[in-house]
Amino acid sequence: MAQRYVRVQNLEGKIYYGLLQLSLNVQVLDAPPWLQGQPTDLIIEPENYQILTPCAPSKVVAVGKNYADHAEEMGSTVPQEPLIFLKPSTSLIATETEIMYPPQSQRVDYEGELALVIGDRTCDCTIEEAQTKIWGYTIANDVTARDLQQKDGQWTRAKGFDTFCPLGPWIVRELNPGARLQTFLNEDVTPVQSAGIDQMVFAPDALVSYISQVMTLLPGDVVLTGTPMGVGQLHEGDRIRIEIEGIGRLENKVARR
Repeated sequence: MAQRYVRVQNLEGKIYYGLLQLSLNVQVLDAPPWLQGQPTDLIIEPENYQILTPCAPSKVVAVGKNYADHAEEMGSTVPQEPLIFLKPSTSLIATETEIMYPPQSQRVDYEGELALVIGDRTCDCTIEEAQTKIWGYTIANDVTARDLQQKDGQWTRAKGFDTFCPLGPWIVRELNPGARLQTFLNEDVTPVQSAGIDQMVFAPDALVSYISQVMTLLPGDVVLTGTPMGVGQLHEGDRIRIEIEGIGRLENKVARR
């Protein structure tokens, strides 16, 4: 199994980066792993920590309509260039944390996505350089108030509510280019989304290069790479699970805000 890098909070409220062991113990690192954090002798047992989002980015840069079939289901075509937008860092929540359904919306959708974690300051980089700037991979849910997205004509409100960016549960360093992303709703064994990440229109290195021409990406920043066909509505009480082969599963329940 690939090493799993986590971020946890102990019972005293102190936050650590660490390596998740098979026993679910966490071996603490002395710094974030992309800043050359090294293992220490401190071990935290499962009953003594809460898992957090695996990084604390300065920003989350997301990409819209990066799968052709999703663009089609949204009634549009694939953009000529990556379509980028921002989600606030305050929208981030960990796995097993509740997505809060805001009273302003009558239609909140899930969007399962592969997320990239940036490991180095990245500005004006080439596609070749971009691959070295991607430190690892995790899972995201780009939760969207679809009615507000259509009403507003721009996406800040629809994408930016608190709890609208579940991320995690951990980061892995390597990923099979053809790994499958699947989204499951409640107890249904048939996925509502299922696609290979190699079906993206713009590959991860191309996205990072493109974004770096616009804004500097900092260590620990997150890039969401777009969602495949099959997005759909969430309701209060629903449980949404996103799985990516080689990473794991991100699972959240929906509650009324």
